[in-house]
Amino acid sequence: MEEEFERAMKSALPIIESAEGCHGAEVRRQIEEPSTYLLVVTWESVEHHMVGFRESSAFERWRELTHPFYVERPDVTHFEDPLAR
Repeated sequence: MEEEFERAMKSALPIIESAEGCHGAEVRRQIEEPSTYLLVVTWESVEHHMVGFRESSAFERWRELTHPFYVERPDVTHFEDPLAR
């Protein structure tokens, strides 16, 4: 269902990218395992993601578009750029 997922992500990415505090998002498909994808979102803060976006109606639309394709619950982790300090 990779093609269907990619179509859904084309619709979903503008939703997350329009969220307050989002500074961009991109999706990558793994070459070795083409059914594995990586979503990288740059947030102003963890709170913008976990509170601002995850508690919004936009997240509900995001979930409708993307969650039906998950084989298992995705890992969500937050990173910072140690060189930006």
